[in-house]
Amino acid sequence: MNISARNIFRGTVSSIVKGAVNAEVVITLASEASIVSTVTIGAVERLGLKEGMAASAIVKASSIILGTNLHDAKMSARNILCGTVTRVIDGPVNCEVDLEIGGDLLSAVITHGSSEKLGFAEGSHACAIFKASSVIIGVE
Repeated sequence: MNISARNIFRGTVSSIVKGAVNAEVVITLASEASIVSTVTIGAVERLGLKEGMAASAIVKASSIILGTNLHDAKMSARNILCGTVTRVIDGPVNCEVDLEIGGDLLSAVITHGSSEKLGFAEGSHACAIFKASSVIIGVE
């Protein structure tokens, strides 16, 4: 299956915490960064998720919020990945900002105004923020 989402992070399931309806699944990437996903217990069972198995975390570019100086930020979003801006495609309404994060490429689509306000340019530092509920899990 091919999918339109460009943010596909391959890693290993390092933790599964089951609740009554949902589970929190942590996928650790080769760079040792972690991505947290919240999925239903049914999805965990259907995918056969187990600790130690290979899995991918998938996030739509439009679900990502970008910021700067967020290393010590306290917020409810579980995923904060920081890296270097590698490309900015500027448009009149939206911009695409690509970040290199520990060897992985992350693409975010943000408004033109936000990109200007934050001053994103190739080589600058940025952090990507996204909720665990925005992360889809895939397995081969």
